Amino acid sequence: MKARILVFCCALLLANGTDAEKISLIGATVINPADGKVLPNATVVISGDKIERVAMGKQDAAALGEQISCAGKFVLPGYIDTHIHFFQSADLFTRPDGADLNSVRPYKDEVAWIKSHLEDVFARYIRCGITSVVDVGGPMWNFEVRKKANTTEKAPRVPVAGPLISSVSREKLDLGDPPIVKIDTPDQAREFVRKLAGQKPDLVKIWYIVDKDHPVDSFRPIARATIDESHGHKIRVAVHATELETARAAVEEGADILVHSVIDKPIDDAFVKLLKDRHTILCPTLVVFERYGRTFSHQLNLTPEEKAWGNPEVIASLDVTKIPQEKLPQRIKDALADPKAAMDRINKTYEVALPNLKKLEDAGVTIAAGTDAGNIGTIHGPALFREFQLMKQAGLTPMQILQCATANAAKLFGGDTGAHIGKIENGYFADLVILNSSPLDDIAHASDIATVIKNGVVYPADSILH
Repeated sequence: MKARILVFCCALLLANGTDAEKISLIGATVINPADGKVLPNATVVISGDKIERVAMGKQDAAALGEQISCAGKFVLPGYIDTHIHFFQSADLFTRPDGADLNSVRPYKDEVAWIKSHLEDVFARYIRCGITSVVDVGGPMWNFEVRKKANTTEKAPRVPVAGPLISSVSREKLDLGDPPIVKIDTPDQAREFVRKLAGQKPDLVKIWYIVDKDHPVDSFRPIARATIDESHGHKIRVAVHATELETARAAVEEGADILVHSVIDKPIDDAFVKLLKDRHTILCPTLVVFERYGRTFSHQLNLTPEEKAWGNPEVIASLDVTKIPQEKLPQRIKDALADPKAAMDRINKTYEVALPNLKKLEDAGVTIAAGTDAGNIGTIHGPALFREFQLMKQAGLTPMQILQCATANAAKLFGGDTGAHIGKIENGYFADLVILNSSPLDDIAHASDIATVIKNGVVYPADSILH
């Protein structure tokens, strides 16, 4: 018991910002999903914000610095959610273009609340063992979010994209700094990319929306110009494309990343080969496909992790039955009137998306875990654990899922930082999650978190949100 108290006190001391020059995690099972290696009874030595070495067997105590006993525990690289949006809160009011509830909560009040709660969101990611996230698009104030995250200790690492380049406009989201910008010509696209380049975005995002008024080929020249100009500035391009032909066109034009699953039809071998040949990364975002329909039809399936670690104000807002009937948008009224239809649509999506994911994983395409958190009902932080459940349902093994959320996700994160996260190796950032039980036995154990280490600072899990 004394040893346990000593360990906790040491961890608490560090969590309060008193960094030991050197910390060593002693006696853990180290799981490195990058190469699938599992090292029992290992020692991880952390010096400052970096991993100094990982070793097996008995060590020279004098070279270990502060020692934290991790006997019976499992150490992994910190998780990475490669698809989130800080400009959205995940509450019921955050996408008035999808469900206009301005009469209940004006969108400008929603945005003000979001901006005032960024540090809370950062901490919730850390509580979930998520030490890095990728924000794939938002208003120009997204660049301020990146700056804030970089100067906040209890925050994930954050690369960002600016406003999405789109084939459609979303006026209800435009308060003078729109997150989505309609681009009508290739020249406009190039001009907008040049404007974005001044902010040094980590990615440029294309919102490739296809409907009867916007066929695939009508937007293709704009996608081509956006990608060409971005690559000229050495900026990678992520594309929202949920139809097979849209996704195919985006990759043919040079997209580096696809940020959703293909959900309209089964993918073909030619598409799989295209992704492999082009080294395109795909982020499936399975969880987001169920959360709008489930929220609107009052069938929300939040996990225990989401209920425990999601923002309680956000979660409380998601009960559509609390909104006066006369203020409900037609989309929500329809979903409440026919909840079975809502579930049928979700199940139909997964009947396509889950086998598509398995086919890509089996073929060796790089899959990076991500949630699209911030969208209505997709909770910042713990939504990743629902994503893991759906990836398991698709047929991925625990090790494959963990690889998607660490080493593969680091490739999508990109840059010099991306090259130093996602693995437990010498010289990598000391971003780690320590679990009480093995996620290789059951991926549900990925949320059984004892301690989180970000940038060499140790946080006992239960202290993070208090």
